[in-house]
Amino acid sequence: MATASGVVITVAGPGKVGSVLRRSSPFRSSSASWSSAGLYRVRPTGPTYSGSPRVVLRRSPRCEVKADLDEKSAAAASVSALEQFKISADRYMKERSSIAVIGLSVHTAPVEMREKLAVPEAQWPRAIELRQHLFVLRDNDATKHLFEVSAGLDSLVLGEGQILAQVKQVVRIGQGSGGLGKNIDRMFKDAITAGKRVRSETNIASGAVSVSSAAVELALMKLPKSHSTSARMLVIGAGKMGKLVIKHLAAKGCKKVVVVNRSVERVDAIREELKDIEIIYRPFSEMLSSAAEADVIFTSTASETPLFLKEHVEALPPVGDEVGNVRHFVDISVPRNVGSCAANLEHTRVYNVDDLKEVVEANKEDRLRKALEAQSIITQELKRFEAWRDSLETVPTIKKLRSYADRIRVSELEKCFQKIGDDALTKKMRKAIEDLSSGIVNKLLHGPLQHLRCDGTDSRTLDETLENMHALNRMFSLDTEKAILEQKIKAKVEKTQS
Repeated sequence: MATASGVVITVAGPGKVGSVLRRSSPFRSSSASWSSAGLYRVRPTGPTYSGSPRVVLRRSPRCEVKADLDEKSAAAASVSALEQFKISADRYMKERSSIAVIGLSVHTAPVEMREKLAVPEAQWPRAIELRQHLFVLRDNDATKHLFEVSAGLDSLVLGEGQILAQVKQVVRIGQGSGGLGKNIDRMFKDAITAGKRVRSETNIASGAVSVSSAAVELALMKLPKSHSTSARMLVIGAGKMGKLVIKHLAAKGCKKVVVVNRSVERVDAIREELKDIEIIYRPFSEMLSSAAEADVIFTSTASETPLFLKEHVEALPPVGDEVGNVRHFVDISVPRNVGSCAANLEHTRVYNVDDLKEVVEANKEDRLRKALEAQSIITQELKRFEAWRDSLETVPTIKKLRSYADRIRVSELEKCFQKIGDDALTKKMRKAIEDLSSGIVNKLLHGPLQHLRCDGTDSRTLDETLENMHALNRMFSLDTEKAILEQKIKAKVEKTQS
């Protein structure tokens, strides 16, 4: 499945920092890496960094020697980047609760870099950031990024179908590990709602909206038109991505495909579902012999080492004239299943997930139109989330005002009961008096508390709400943190003026 690949660190409040690195399958499946669905706090840590971060670099025979980074220099650069962010973040956090995201995605890093960050889920807490390919977002920009990711707008293939499921998976993992606080949890839920609305209320899901469909389109583009559907097709890996490749091949008119997988059960299940194409199973032990008989080879496994190295591809027999004497490898896995050196061989073409941009750019105008439709929905959902988040600013005042009023009520009740005398009070009378006092307090507080609401359910602006909060704090000496209040008002005023 196509995933949200990236390194992300979020800050959701003073002194609370956590990080997660999502591999090309957050979730141990082969996949192309399209976007970062950041803002996932795995666990709270201390407000300072200590020790040297461990740079997780993949050392594998993929021929990208020039792309490998020196671990010491990378670690030093990472420490520097983290410390710089920490200084600015700490200063910002003292003023107000903040959400921030640092990440890398298909837009900022090539597959050679992203596959080095394809770390198994169990090792996520040990992952760090690689400064050169990271992006940094904060507050509204960070929130908007997550909403766009959920809606499929940040994917290379617009509206890509599996990204929303991966965002949900991040939420499940975060909730299970206790890593999501109130703000982050609500933000993810609203982002998922936005993603669902975009898919149900626009036609963003029409056309080539998956990595697999784009991979099939690319392969058929590279074949001679007269033999595009009759070429010998091989799919390695029968997971979600592999299944979708087979499905799209069938939709394009291909009548036969060979599938190499570790177990036959998945292939049997796909065969039962897809009746319009002949599916032949081969075990992994026959992968190379199956490749020798194929013109086009799709790879989509979760293998952390290449399945095809230069020597493997070099040993394959040549393909026929009818397909242009060229064997095509379409590798939609991250980490890649085909070593990049294989692309240097004569009569061989190797494509990876970054090459799918060629398919995507073919209908750029239609993509932009669909994105505009989706943005209006995202804007609505963002306003709803920000209104909810803004409403939290008044919670301390509401609690203190209620507590203040209740202390007065209890004190006056005690004086009343003492004057009446316990002998003259039955339990029923005492209960009636207590209920009367609570009712009076609730009715008196109703008006002030209504004027502290700023959750988008009425026309009251945030500035008006904050002014009311300031007045109540001053009148009743509630001592809510005035620095936070003043910073909030100042920021809103500056935003309005700009």
